Amino acid sequence: MGNLTTALGQRIKELRKAKKLTQAQLSEAIGMETTNFCKLENGGQLPKEENIEKIASVLDVSVKDLFDFNHLKPRDILEEELISAIKNASDKDIELYHRIVFSLVQHC
Repeated sequence: MGNLTTALGQRIKELRKAKKLTQAQLSEAIGMETTNFCKLENGGQLPKEENIEKIASVLDVSVKDLFDFNHLKPRDILEEELISAIKNASDKDIELYHRIVFSLVQHC
C-alpha cells in the first residue's frame, strides 16, 4: 500500500498506545475484527470512512488529528530542526528546552 496507508496506520498505533489500549480493545470498541485492525495499523489497508470516525472518537481525537503526520519526519530533518531551534534560542529558552528534554528522557 501507499505512504498514506502506512502513515495512517502508524499514527493510529501511536495514538492507541498513548491511550494504553490494546489492538483487541480498540478493534472491539469500533466493531472491527482484530486481524483486520492489525492490517490497518501495519499499513495493509485503509479504514472505511465510518471506521475512521469511530477510531477518532474512541481515541478522543479529531479526524484531522489522525492525519497529522508532521512528527513522522526522517531523523536528519528532525536533527536539523532541533539544531536550528537551539542556535536561534535565547538563554532562557535553552534552559527551558533542557528541562523539558531531560524531564521527558527520565520518564521514558
